[in-house]
Amino acid sequence: MSSLRRPLPPLARACLLFLAALALLCWVGPWFSAFDPHRPDWEALSVAPGVGGHWFGTDAIGRDVFARTLAGGRLSLAIGLLASLVALGIGLTLGAGAGLAGGWAERAMLRVFDLFSALPFLLVVILLLTLFERSLALLLCAVGGYVWIDLARVMRAEAARLRETPFMLAAVAMGARFDQRLRWHALPNLMPLAMVYLGLILPQAILVESFLGFLGLSVDEPSASWGGLLAEGVQELDSAPWVLLFPAAFLVATLAAFQFLGDALRDWLDVRGASLASNDDDADVPASNDGSASR
Repeated sequence: MSSLRRPLPPLARACLLFLAALALLCWVGPWFSAFDPHRPDWEALSVAPGVGGHWFGTDAIGRDVFARTLAGGRLSLAIGLLASLVALGIGLTLGAGAGLAGGWAERAMLRVFDLFSALPFLLVVILLLTLFERSLALLLCAVGGYVWIDLARVMRAEAARLRETPFMLAAVAMGARFDQRLRWHALPNLMPLAMVYLGLILPQAILVESFLGFLGLSVDEPSASWGGLLAEGVQELDSAPWVLLFPAAFLVATLAAFQFLGDALRDWLDVRGASLASNDDDADVPASNDGSASR
């Protein structure tokens, strides 16, 4: 944990500042905008950027693109964050439990991970959102269920390493139950790594939600996430390309900042070893010599 006493790399600080400023702008910007992001202005149809106070121009029915981009960013960031927290809860619980248990339980959970990895999960998500009534809870579960598998694999590998450490063996020798070892020893040591991978799965969640929004399977009109704005922009690409350009630029910048931040934090916390160890999931998992894996 000595890396925690080192200052954050400049790239990580720059990405954090950019994302914090972007989140603040998306959250409060629409409230202070002179234009309602959902109200058409029939006298300002497809106005070019900078004309009539419309910084990013307007769309085909006169809605301000700047206000809609910020409002869409607020939805995309909120849904991405909440879905990532859902994925964190699923991946951390299953991965840590499997790695700490060891033996047949760990091998069975690895096969479950392989099964979910083999599914065309994005198609399953689209099918669920198509067949059932769309709601925020269903959207969060669908997006979170798509991005949890890699996190669970990494948590399993790190928990398996912790299982053989002296303090964990001492807890077993003192008679600590499985749930006590999980709560008091495994989870506190896994949280720094989990927070790093939360920064890595968050852009995945935002990208998946934007893809669903592009297909019209995210939030309903008149609200629109960045994906929904991209779908609108494609329809107006010939007459008003700025309707596509500005939301796309915000989305790309956000995803790039999250990716750079995740890579910088991963190097800062020196957790590349756990990520590489997770690629060895197909190997047989040896049982603990003292039989503690079955306790």
